[in-house]
Amino acid sequence: MEKIKAILRNKWFGFIFWSLLYILWFVIWTGNLWLLLGELVIVDLYFTHFLSRLIGRRNREWCRRSPTYKFIYEWVNAIVFATVVASLIHIFVFQMYVIPSSSMESSLLIGDYLYVSKVAYGPQMPNTPVSFPFVHHTMPFSQTKKSFSECIRWPYHRLKGLRSIERNDVVVFNFPAGDTVLLQRQDATYYDVLREYQRTLGARAGREKLFRDYTVITRPVDKRENYIKRCVAIAGDSLKIVGGEVYVNDEPQAPVAGKQYMYTVMTSSPLSKYAIDKLGITEWSGGNGSNYYMLLDDERAEELRRMGNVLAVERFIYEEPNREVYPHDLTLGWNQDNYGPIWIPARGATIPLTPENMRLYRRCIEVYEGNRVEELPDGRVLLNGQPAADYTFRMNYYWMMGDNRHNSADSRFWGFVPEDHIVGRASFIWLSLDAQKSFPSNIRWNRLFTKVK
Repeated sequence: MEKIKAILRNKWFGFIFWSLLYILWFVIWTGNLWLLLGELVIVDLYFTHFLSRLIGRRNREWCRRSPTYKFIYEWVNAIVFATVVASLIHIFVFQMYVIPSSSMESSLLIGDYLYVSKVAYGPQMPNTPVSFPFVHHTMPFSQTKKSFSECIRWPYHRLKGLRSIERNDVVVFNFPAGDTVLLQRQDATYYDVLREYQRTLGARAGREKLFRDYTVITRPVDKRENYIKRCVAIAGDSLKIVGGEVYVNDEPQAPVAGKQYMYTVMTSSPLSKYAIDKLGITEWSGGNGSNYYMLLDDERAEELRRMGNVLAVERFIYEEPNREVYPHDLTLGWNQDNYGPIWIPARGATIPLTPENMRLYRRCIEVYEGNRVEELPDGRVLLNGQPAADYTFRMNYYWMMGDNRHNSADSRFWGFVPEDHIVGRASFIWLSLDAQKSFPSNIRWNRLFTKVK
């Protein structure tokens, strides 16, 4: 034991251990050779002691002379250390996420607190490293003051992860359509509001009025709202939705426990509030007479069918074309229940730049991959000012959908999720609170530390 203690106290052991850890983690993993300069700090700590002689001795002297200075120094030192450690964990290891809406019910519930692993797919280096710690895009106690500076902008760079995204993973990502925001109406998607204005006033006049009515801002990728959905198709897949059922590469999607749809429920007599609550049905309407609209999974639908006063339980399917689904083109005849087929772009894949492809992939080419695109009246495409007949994608893309299929704003409405928007994989629920109840009955004990499936 004494020999082990002696080895641990040996400065050469400490120097080698921390040097290896620093080089493996910060230099090799991040791929930034400039960080090798940090090795000089480790050398100084164990051998040259230049910083300790320059700063430490003077600081110790001030601490001896002034108890007030010592008190402030110790607190500042502790706060700075905790902030640095917590920030490194947040960037490289994991972050916490709380479910804000019902788009993933009944797989995930409002009030579920999730552990989101960034190591799973590899942590992404921040696009805006200069920012206020522990907040996302807005300063505390403010609705409009941004919490970050764009004086330094880093390009997309993802570190090596444990694995790649797989179909049916539950993924947290930055909202792709959140690049532009209406500051006074952040609950609405800018592009949805813009289309409303343009349908009423025309393309140019609608945009001009929108900019007069609202303050329009842009956000970098890492400061866009965080969303959580299930990845139903990965790069290179072909997806279609027929009668509400998802098919990937012409195969039915693997079963998802808790997946919900809208159902029409007909009864011979009204259902009591107690019966609805007992079934765990949280989203429903109607009840005037004998007709209800309810969001149900398969299990609850079967339970309703077994009730004596229930005459019919039928899944609702949208039939009419919906201009709100991506790419917002009624001529395609698509809606949220009958959609596609659509191909998911993959890094290195090349497509011809035809009018049909441009309406599906122009946003990927122009916005996500930073090209200047012009479509000429004769059907030709100019890419960064040069004629182009085809395009090769530089990133992988994914198709995300909520498990609450008839109450989810997902890829059906705003399109693909680029790889540089991926935050991490939802791993497990560490806390779950029901906002409709008071403590301690609001804690959903049966959901604590359960794996996200």
